[in-house]
Amino acid sequence: MIRLFKHYIPHAVLLLGLFDVVLLLAAAEFGWIYRANQIEMLVEPIHTRIPQLLTFAVSLELAMIAVGVYGANSLQSLRYAAARLVVAISLGVIFLSVIFFVMPAITFWRSNLLYSMGAAMILLVGLRILLGKMIGGQAFKRRVVVLGAGARAARLKALAATPGAGFVVVGYVSMSEAARVIPEAIARDAIYNLADHVVLLNASEVVLALEERRNALPLKDLLRIKTTGVHVNEISTFLERETGRVDLQSVNPSWLIFSDGFSSGRMLSSVFKRLFDIAASALLLTLTAPVILLTAIAIKLESKGPAFYRQRRVGLYSVGFDCIKLRSMRQDAEIGGQAVWAEKDDPRITRIGRFIRKVRIDELPQTWSVLKGEMSFVGPRPERPQFVDDLEQQLPYYAERHMVKPGITGWAQINYPYGASIEDSRQKLEYDLYYAKNYSPFLDILILLQTIRVVLWPEGAR
Repeated sequence: MIRLFKHYIPHAVLLLGLFDVVLLLAAAEFGWIYRANQIEMLVEPIHTRIPQLLTFAVSLELAMIAVGVYGANSLQSLRYAAARLVVAISLGVIFLSVIFFVMPAITFWRSNLLYSMGAAMILLVGLRILLGKMIGGQAFKRRVVVLGAGARAARLKALAATPGAGFVVVGYVSMSEAARVIPEAIARDAIYNLADHVVLLNASEVVLALEERRNALPLKDLLRIKTTGVHVNEISTFLERETGRVDLQSVNPSWLIFSDGFSSGRMLSSVFKRLFDIAASALLLTLTAPVILLTAIAIKLESKGPAFYRQRRVGLYSVGFDCIKLRSMRQDAEIGGQAVWAEKDDPRITRIGRFIRKVRIDELPQTWSVLKGEMSFVGPRPERPQFVDDLEQQLPYYAERHMVKPGITGWAQINYPYGASIEDSRQKLEYDLYYAKNYSPFLDILILLQTIRVVLWPEGAR
């Protein structure tokens, strides 16, 4: 994997993305030349239409990222990838049509756009047919040797077997016979030179997955392995990179303290984030005001009670604030103000409420909290004080998610379906800690783009 702006991107995804950009530029050029020849127009040198070519390629590439064309499922299934490509190209064309009316000088004509869109679909699907299973297969997977044969090593074995995993385990070394659960692991005593063993396996990385690290680190072995050019990683860092989460089962306070991340002094990024929140929330409130008004009227017509409701939430540094949403449940959904987890097919949700939850319309009034500075567009979802009190008692490091401003959308929301239990909250906390640890404007943009996928395919909405 390559780390870009503190976020890990698989080499296969980065390579496929570069190929796609080249093909999109080629499709754009084809559409331009084909239409020019149709109307017998002189085809000028390519440098005269660079803005149009770039606008086409960038718009469609962003749409592809937004709908999940580079996700694990798309890399494993041609049919899945083709379906997402159709949606991505459609969204890209809609965006380009808007640009045409705003800045026609940097975009294609509609006739050019039609031919370029068709060429793009053929080229992008053709690339995936040509590459076949190579992109999602063994060719781009890192070869890993695991030091350890206990429960932690078993977790790595299970992760390597999941579709889309970016690594393959080529060997296990049992550093101790205690708590051994990997039968194929080779005992350390049976290996004369561990560094040579790793090199012979052609491994590019060694992961330390010991059950007990206190006074048990094989420092001499690790030093020799490191000097051969093989990368050495601790399991918590490895899992963070591979899963996009901070793994609570393996992490310890010293790792959180000494690992890279949690940079509070990112003044420029914070200023950029706040300026974006102000501009985007003001624009979104203006554009969606009619939608909010019509939805509020529909809510009032369907059920008794106010169209909007305020709910106390825990924000930055655990300071409470009132979150405003469009009401999607009956007025008596929470008797006595007692917070209750939402359930699948929750009977308290109204018909209008079920629809606005699926398309996230109920979230729109929260942009007022963004404008005021209580929330951001991107960040951990703010929870109810009652839930926070319980979760802080049951989940380690839960309070640390409040060290960043809460958001309407976030890393947990685009990677994990709606959670309504302690285990769901644990999974979401792992994503929230990853976001807090690795925050950058690049990650915010990536989350905002992929929120489109969540809106289009709302599998986890409740």
